[in-house]
Amino acid sequence: MTYRQMFGALWFVVAMPCTAFAQEAPMPPLRPDQVTFRALYKELVETNTTLSAGSCTLLAQRIAAHLKAAGFADQDLTPFSVPDHPKEGGLVAVLAGSLSTAKPMLLLGHLDVVEAKREDWTRDPFTLIEENGYFYGRGAADMKAMDATWIDMLMRFKTGGYHPKRTIKLALTCGEETTFAFNGAQWLAKNKPELIAAAFALNEGGGGRTDGHGKLVVESIQVGEKAAQNYRLETVNAGGHSSIPIRDNAIYELADALAKVRDHEFPVKLSDTTRAFFAKAGAARGDELGHAMVALSQNPSDKTAEATVSKDRSYHSMLRTTCVATLLEGGHANNALPQRAVANVNCRIFPGESVESTQAALVAAIGDAGVKVTPVQPIRPIAVPPPLDPKIIGPAENSLHVDRRHRRHFSRSDRHPGLWRARRLGRPGRQRRARAERAPQRGLRVHRQGLSHRSGESLRGRGLGNHGAIRRGDRSGHHQHAIHRVRPRRQHDHLRANGA
Repeated sequence: MTYRQMFGALWFVVAMPCTAFAQEAPMPPLRPDQVTFRALYKELVETNTTLSAGSCTLLAQRIAAHLKAAGFADQDLTPFSVPDHPKEGGLVAVLAGSLSTAKPMLLLGHLDVVEAKREDWTRDPFTLIEENGYFYGRGAADMKAMDATWIDMLMRFKTGGYHPKRTIKLALTCGEETTFAFNGAQWLAKNKPELIAAAFALNEGGGGRTDGHGKLVVESIQVGEKAAQNYRLETVNAGGHSSIPIRDNAIYELADALAKVRDHEFPVKLSDTTRAFFAKAGAARGDELGHAMVALSQNPSDKTAEATVSKDRSYHSMLRTTCVATLLEGGHANNALPQRAVANVNCRIFPGESVESTQAALVAAIGDAGVKVTPVQPIRPIAVPPPLDPKIIGPAENSLHVDRRHRRHFSRSDRHPGLWRARRLGRPGRQRRARAERAPQRGLRVHRQGLSHRSGESLRGRGLGNHGAIRRGDRSGHHQHAIHRVRPRRQHDHLRANGA
């Protein structure tokens, strides 16, 4: 089982019709259970779990303490770590189901977060700050909001005496954000496979969009993923003194190669999942982009449609393998010609393509034998698109349709708390794979989650749902992530399907 890689995703649409959202009413004061959830969320964000200075093991211990206080026995909780990585441990919690013939479900989350330098942040990244309807903090969205929701959900199930049909397994691991770190999910799969064995795994991902004016355009479930692979581009040169420069320069040669990587466009590829997505999501739009999405789903060779769809950066990436330069290193002295220059190119490989074929494509695009292109370890298994399992997709679609009908008949103030449905992955606590990390002073809503590691991360917190999920709003036309209260007895039906 491989862990998710940033925005290398295949999506499947679960709702297409545009639905107007009711105007948000002011949020009432938090109930005691919501206060409890907020405190849990705060604890998760404020426990540093970066690789350099944090400890996933410490956070796993704190989470275990909460679960034990809720009634989980020691045999239901399995903390784990290895001697070589004592601070990169994790936790597996198990809530037994009532039906022994139903295979378990696995909730797979990560506790680690991307490095955050205090000098790069306007606010302390490891202090959860609520300001003007937003939450700020490293991990506020990726993915401690969902971790907290899942933990809170299990605690509520336990204290409320609820027994789902399926056994629910929660695996919280470290090593997702850093390639060379101890990979807790991989370790569990190799060393304790029976502990996390399940019919399906649910992970972070998915997404959706509005038109920017309160109308839902599309909601999606991530059911697959690209494979992430780094390549080392290296040039070498005899060097010399900078007072006698020549054109044959290792840095120049590498720079030329990177420009060719930038300009190289991998061919369009469609899987069953992406074809279904573009066909259904495009039909729901009815605009120029929508028409192009439908046309491309029918004919991947349609260059006009491809050009239109590729103007959207998200859709551009969904259509193909992508490669981008992410790190640079070169030279050894201010007054010497460089003898070596190195760059890292990060590729997200479309299912069905291989590490070797992608390497060959880079070599061909660069067209310079002096540039050495080498895959960087670790080289993980290539992604295999999982099937669109109706047992998972169906309940998600149905819950969305029911929620839409429910909203038509009840205003926000009229809805009974026990009847609110999760309107997205939130089922419970859903997040888009892309991070909510942007420049901290901007304080962007979750729907504006960035596609790169930046210095700030914010999560809009307009209120807390019955299961502790944070309600998040969208007014920009990007990603609407609204999470509502969910009936516990249907909780498992609303979890997002992710083929991790």
